[in-house]
Amino acid sequence: MATPHIGAAAGDFADIVLMPGDPLRARLIAETYLQDAVQVTAVRNVFGYTGRYQGKRLSVMAHGMGIPSASIYATELIKDYGVRTLIRIGSCGSVDGARLGLREVVIAMGACTDSKVNRMRLLDHDFAAIADFEVLRTAVEVAARLGKPVRVGNVFSTDLFYGVQPPLLDVLKGMNVNAVEMEVAGIYGVAAQYGARALAMLTVSDVIPTGEAMDAEARQNSFHDMMKIALETALQLD
Repeated sequence: MATPHIGAAAGDFADIVLMPGDPLRARLIAETYLQDAVQVTAVRNVFGYTGRYQGKRLSVMAHGMGIPSASIYATELIKDYGVRTLIRIGSCGSVDGARLGLREVVIAMGACTDSKVNRMRLLDHDFAAIADFEVLRTAVEVAARLGKPVRVGNVFSTDLFYGVQPPLLDVLKGMNVNAVEMEVAGIYGVAAQYGARALAMLTVSDVIPTGEAMDAEARQNSFHDMMKIALETALQLD
């Protein structure tokens, strides 16, 4: 049953998989939030775990950095392991601190991108990379119930961490695209291609124009807020 990049056996993954970028963050999630968590894969040190949250079987697996890496793991989880729902949990940079500040949680309704992967899927036409509505609505309702404010909107998935188009930030700001990250558009494209559901929620870790960034403690506290929303959302999903 193992794929080129995942060493798990058939049935090792739950229907819902939470996906951080960092393998060590996947381990931290499993050890902190899941009961009876078992590591099911460690190929290339990209860790995956399955356990239970309040009795519900859930998995967590890292997807690495960038659309190519995230697309590999998303594809194999859906296509080869039958995973039905992917929830990316990660960080992002704000293009305007006045609109979107440090520690705020963003739920990505859609994702623009400078990558060509989704154009390749749609015969070189534009593809609207959007979240699954039911998962998105559930996450927003859960956040409201928990009293944790979230921002819902468009993000930008870039192939380059060190950008080479300085005017882009102003253009994004003008188009009301308030956050930059590196994976969401690819994950949404994979989910659409293979008939699965996907959602991304992101914590603002830095403000790109000013260089303002959270320290380690602040990152951890904000990450907990996002994780609570993600876990409680997973509980509500079929």
